[in-house]
Amino acid sequence: MGTPTRPRPGQLTFAAPRRGKPPVHLADLAPGERKDFLTGLGHQGFRAKQLSTHYFERLVVDPDQMPDLPKAQRADLVAAALPQLLTPVATRVADDGLTHKKVWRLFDGALVESVVMRYPGRATICISSQAGCGMNCPFCATGQGGLQRNMSTAEIVEQVVSAARSLKAGELGPMPEGDAGPLRVSNVVFMGMGEALANYRAAIGAIRRLTDPAPDGLGMSARGITMSTVGLVPAIDKLAGEGIPVTLALSLHAPDDELRDELVPINTRWKVGEALDAARRYFDTTGRRVSIEYALIRDINDQAWRADLLGEQLAARGKGWVHVNPIPLNPTPGSKWTASRKGVEQQFVERLRAHGIPTTVRDTRGQDIDGACGQLAAVTA
Repeated sequence: MGTPTRPRPGQLTFAAPRRGKPPVHLADLAPGERKDFLTGLGHQGFRAKQLSTHYFERLVVDPDQMPDLPKAQRADLVAAALPQLLTPVATRVADDGLTHKKVWRLFDGALVESVVMRYPGRATICISSQAGCGMNCPFCATGQGGLQRNMSTAEIVEQVVSAARSLKAGELGPMPEGDAGPLRVSNVVFMGMGEALANYRAAIGAIRRLTDPAPDGLGMSARGITMSTVGLVPAIDKLAGEGIPVTLALSLHAPDDELRDELVPINTRWKVGEALDAARRYFDTTGRRVSIEYALIRDINDQAWRADLLGEQLAARGKGWVHVNPIPLNPTPGSKWTASRKGVEQQFVERLRAHGIPTTVRDTRGQDIDGACGQLAAVTA
């Protein structure tokens, strides 16, 4: 698969390049569609329920582990309904075995990343929704590579199912002494490669597969899922109306339009005030507190006056609706962008809290394994 053309500074790409589609997978389909899919392939419709149970509940894809299927048909059924979508290419481990980052090759050669982070009592996976990204934020490794294509619903879901399978099998190492840790994925964050709301249909399909009760889906709580966006205002409003109370995370990175136009080019379409208004509407509709993601970049957006401006803008929209996550920037090799000094970071946090805004510095993982989104895929390609 050819390397995409790097976008010019500030260029936004919404339409993904047209490429061949991955094979249809059971996870692409709503529960009510699976029976017709299998009968259309010449199999008995009730096999859909059996296959769903194996995939979503038992986390099994090996035909030999499906004794309830006719032996003569098992391989054909699995090949038809559960084709392999992701092939592991590279794995890096950090944080004493608690962080596992994988690069996956898709059917057409595109590379994407996912990261499993284990904490006491929970396991979080950060997943990709596009190969590359069209939002072109200059400090982001993925954005600088351009958009290759949208991922399918099943390609998104398979990242989570694969992680759940590895956790269940004990392949991600022991938890700290005294903590057995979960044997399942407890949290999913759409913060990997891509702008998920620019791949809206597939992303919503994935959320429904994650939250559908087992065996139709993984049976996760919507409250354990976070959807990150740079601020596609119409899509935020559409997401609010889906009736799935996932957490919204708005990647703001600057409180003033002049700087945000440069750092987050989507701001040339929807300004800071419009993005924050949409985030507030999301809270009003769903009751879910919104996270504001703010990558602290040394001498660029970490000034005390910008913390005050952000605090004022959030407080002006009410209380109790928002939480700020300052993120120490994980710099990409050769980039002019680097993390703020610790003292500056602390002052930024204190200024926000002084405005009554709950603020917590994000725990950063995997800095020694090309941890920033897009880095490992770039060096693997």
